[in-house]
Amino acid sequence: MRRKLRRSKNDKKQRSRPSWSRIWHEVKLLLLLTIGTVIVAIGYVIFQVPNNIVAGGLSGLSIIINHFTHWPVGLMYWIMNIPLLLLGFFQLGRWAFLYRTLLAATLFSISVDLLLIYLPQMMPQFPLTDDLLLNTIYGGIVGGIGGGLIYRAGGTMGGTGILGRVLQKRTGRPLSQVYFYTDGIIILLAGVVFGPVMVLYGFLMLFLNGVASDYTLEGPSTARTATIITNKPDEMISALMVRIHRGVTYWPITGGYTGAQRFLVLCTVTRPQVNELKEVVAEIDKEAFVTIGISHQALGSGFTPMPK
Repeated sequence: MRRKLRRSKNDKKQRSRPSWSRIWHEVKLLLLLTIGTVIVAIGYVIFQVPNNIVAGGLSGLSIIINHFTHWPVGLMYWIMNIPLLLLGFFQLGRWAFLYRTLLAATLFSISVDLLLIYLPQMMPQFPLTDDLLLNTIYGGIVGGIGGGLIYRAGGTMGGTGILGRVLQKRTGRPLSQVYFYTDGIIILLAGVVFGPVMVLYGFLMLFLNGVASDYTLEGPSTARTATIITNKPDEMISALMVRIHRGVTYWPITGGYTGAQRFLVLCTVTRPQVNELKEVVAEIDKEAFVTIGISHQALGSGFTPMPK
């Protein structure tokens, strides 16, 4: 009995110890978080701060306050994050939430203030251009790429994102709608301070930031999902598997208008295979009904391997 108890205690100790693979995985996530945060800070310093382009968030509010006080934007960003971090700590997951968000917010604040001191001395021309449209486009893209890397690492930049998630949790409204309200108010405030034209640039940067962030987070959409309604399921399945080399799923269905019995065939293909799929369907069943949709990701056999 004593030996069994000792073994069970040793097993529990071994399970509680983090494996090297888990440690290495955490290190990679922290490295990704650091790289993403620094990229966001670079885009913010080069494209937004010198041109007073406000795309919402506490970073935009920091630009507005800096216009009147000349206080360091990075320091202001960090100070304004403190009450929101406390709110998120109690509402969104305590230490699991606070860990990476606090790290990203602190690293961003320090990076911004250091870059604003040393970057103008290192660059031959600062800012790169006075063209507001170019600054808006590249600022949105660079910030979105950095933000996407931060999200992939399981972190956030804090700020109004915390407030948005709390409001979404309390009100049940869609998160995109809540973000539009919280960031939109700050962009409109920037229009009062810097002029109404800056509102247009602010919303454009906010949109581009979201597009670039989603693209970085999910990657390019290379998969298409075809839904085929046909009376010839066996021939259709055989042709798709032999000629396109893709697996299919099918099941019997009933037409809502006619009440006729037909079959629904589901097949996921890569983007270059779409035309070939349409040719196969046209050959087998000219009366088939086909819809082809964009799939953000396809994981598994024949596509992107499942993450470990």
